[in-house]
Amino acid sequence: MTNVATGIPGVLSIRHLPGLREVSRQDLQTLLDTAQRFREGLDRQENFPKSLAGVSVVNLFFENSTRTRLSFETAQKKLGASPMNFTTSGSSAAKGESLRDTARNIESMGADVFVVRHQSAGVPQFLAKHTKAVVINAGDGACEHPTQGLLDALTMRQHLGDLAHREVAIIGDIRHSRVARSNIWALSTLGARVRLWGPATLLPRSPLAFGPSVSIAQSIEEALEGADAVMLLRIQHERQSSGMLPSLREYRQSFGLDHSRLKLARPGALVLHPGPINRGIEVVSEVADGAQSVILEQVTNGVAVRMACLHLLAGKNP
Repeated sequence: MTNVATGIPGVLSIRHLPGLREVSRQDLQTLLDTAQRFREGLDRQENFPKSLAGVSVVNLFFENSTRTRLSFETAQKKLGASPMNFTTSGSSAAKGESLRDTARNIESMGADVFVVRHQSAGVPQFLAKHTKAVVINAGDGACEHPTQGLLDALTMRQHLGDLAHREVAIIGDIRHSRVARSNIWALSTLGARVRLWGPATLLPRSPLAFGPSVSIAQSIEEALEGADAVMLLRIQHERQSSGMLPSLREYRQSFGLDHSRLKLARPGALVLHPGPINRGIEVVSEVADGAQSVILEQVTNGVAVRMACLHLLAGKNP
């Protein structure tokens, strides 16, 4: 195995990563370039610089997670950290302790980095203002999920090259999706054009707020026509009130992706999904597991992206 202490590019102009809305194109490129270098190292089973050795990383997960939490822990360990994990069950937060007091108490134990996931929007920004630690958002309510947006952009870039002028369709429950928001901000900044489609009750109230490169399609056929990549989103039942969508059978008929509909996109168009997948609802298994699917590549890229974020925001020079 070789060591990749050299060849990892870039310096960021930001101290925290609460979202992608305010992240510049240069910083996005630096994050993606660094993640690509780490991905290549993962593929070759290289040793990595222990840039987090001596850095105390705390995973503050107030909300359940599988892929995000495990990939963050994997990234931390590969860079030499010994992560500490927090869950609300059995913690003082379950006894009524405020978020600020919880964070400041943990910080007093020497925490340098908070990776935070919370069911309420705005928590990462709040912590960034009230602690001295670096804060990385692992998903806050229906607001943003920046590392997911980055890993999706990295996956598309690996297959499509420069994303400028590429057409990306995002289909499903967009209004309640933090993944959709981070993808929209990242893809727009990188020059892609984004089309949104889903039930009217699950589309954003003000799509113009995302800028001129984002539009709402009038049908699934319009959303898919000539798309270079198609991202499916699950229905976020936990973040919506009743009566916001048709029956699952009607949803599948009007908004689900199968082989016949995928043919409307460009030949070889990528199929993405942030998971968990509701098979047979937003996408049939034959497409989710088919040759155009890059869903498992997204998972692998998640480790590389989170390594890049940790290394650039909190890493020490090896």
